[in-house]
Order: sequence, then C-alpha cells, then structure tokens
Amino acid sequence: MQSLQQKASEWSGVDQNDAFAIDNTNLFEKLGLQTFVNLSTNFYNRVYDDEEEWFRSIFANSKKEDAIRNQYEFFVQRMGGPPLYSQRKGHPALIGRHRPFPVTHQAAERWLVHMKQALDSVTDIDEDSKTKMMNFFRHTAFFLVAGDELKHQNQGVPCKHGASKPAAV
Repeated sequence: MQSLQQKASEWSGVDQNDAFAIDNTNLFEKLGLQTFVNLSTNFYNRVYDDEEEWFRSIFANSKKEDAIRNQYEFFVQRMGGPPLYSQRKGHPALIGRHRPFPVTHQAAERWLVHMKQALDSVTDIDEDSKTKMMNFFRHTAFFLVAGDELKHQNQGVPCKHGASKPAAV
C-alpha cells in the first residue's frame, strides 16, 4: 500500500525531494511577511471570484479574511518564519483541517491554477522561490487529495491497530 506522500508524488508529478526543497532555504527570511500576505490575498481574491460555482462553493462557509490569514500564517510558519498559525490555531494538521471540504483531483487542479496565477502576480517572489513554492503547493494539494480518499475508504473500516495479533507458534 502506498503512503500518502507516495500518492502525492505520483499524482502531482513532484518528487518528494523537490516538494520539500522549500526546507533548504528560509523563504520567510528571503521574502518577508508582507510577500506572504500579498500572495494569500491575491490567491483568495481569485478563489472567491472564480467563475466556477462548484469551486467557489467549497469556500462558501469561510470568510475570505479568515482564509487569507490562515493561509499566510501557515505559509510563514512552514517556510521558516515564526509559528503564527500554531500559536493561534494549534497544529496545522492539514488533512484534518481540510476534512470538511471535498478535496478532489479536480479541486486540487483548480486550486493550483489560482495559486500559480497568484505566485506569478506577486513581483517580490524570485523565480527560484516560485518554483520551490509551486512544487511544495502541488505536492501538498495532492497529499490532501490522498488524505480525502483515505477518509472515504476508512469510513466504517476498523483501524488495523485494533486488530488481533496472530497467535504465537
């Protein structure tokens, strides 16, 4: 059985080493807080203005200002800055926090279109950082898809850790 990370790499086309190349550079120090605020603001303006109702409906129960803050605080924390997200909301637990949403392949691809456009529109982000960030975003989007599929597979299925061990011979 493939791990969620393996599925994310397969589905995203991004190798784990490339996905986590963001850990080799402190992007927060390089880009600064305002760049992440600008990226998240630009991204969610695109999301909330999306022409596809099915995609907009995913975010219908979230306030845009809250979504922007959650995202930039997570990005800052994940990319080398202070733990803003965790201080306010606890552990990011991405799969758990995205559990209420339909995180499908189609939704991931649509999310990534908006993120790529947002990255391209924020002029403070150099090409190398954009590449590293996009690889991370692409891999993470499909990690969430894999987690969503696992959620549906496990409904009503007992945890393997609760199963009996085979009798000793």
